[in-house]
Amino acid sequence: MEPLPPTSLHQRILSEIEELILSGRWPPGFHLPSELELAESYGCSRMTANKALTQLARTGLIERRRKAGSFVMRSQSRSAVLQIQDIRAEVAELGLPYHYQILQREQRRSGRADRERLVMAQTGPVLALACLHYAGERPFCLEDRLINLAVVPEAAEEAFAELAPGAWLFGRVPWTSAEHRIRAEGADAETARALKLRKGTPCLVIERRTWSSEHPVTQVRLSYPGEGRELVARFSPTQG
Repeated sequence: MEPLPPTSLHQRILSEIEELILSGRWPPGFHLPSELELAESYGCSRMTANKALTQLARTGLIERRRKAGSFVMRSQSRSAVLQIQDIRAEVAELGLPYHYQILQREQRRSGRADRERLVMAQTGPVLALACLHYAGERPFCLEDRLINLAVVPEAAEEAFAELAPGAWLFGRVPWTSAEHRIRAEGADAETARALKLRKGTPCLVIERRTWSSEHPVTQVRLSYPGEGRELVARFSPTQG
């Protein structure tokens, strides 16, 4: 097994702050150190500290307020339908420890089914991943993801040891548009086995596809046990 690449300073800051929040040592509402304080503490530039805080805000763990600073997000019991949220942050909202494991990983040339999933115009390299996310000791979500390596070639060498694929992509590839499909579906044999459910148990399934400009980045299918799941969106009327 090849050794993992050294952890960048940005990734170290990100991981250590995530651990402080998810462990409860930095509770909801906690005022984080400023960019300048983080830069001095880690011996890095303010730009590096800003990058870490920005990624934490994107994943929903912290809230950044102009002139006031950064704060740990307060617990929310419901997730927004159209928000691309980090699964780790979803588990944190439940007050449970999070971990995940990669069940399958395959790099290949895209077949017809892959091209349909990603809406690819032509054959190209893809990375297929299956991950299981946990809330405490219980399976929380089964992730089936396809990444377009023509757009994100560095994913081919990424071990995803510190960040799950979704969070890793979100912090590195700016997406310009996304498509969600949400439905209830009975668990098939594979999903039931992974989530420790009976076959046919209702699951909430979210399928999401994202693009960077006109290029497809990733397509993912997220399957959650249906019991206790609720999705809510807040919106305002458009100006006509």
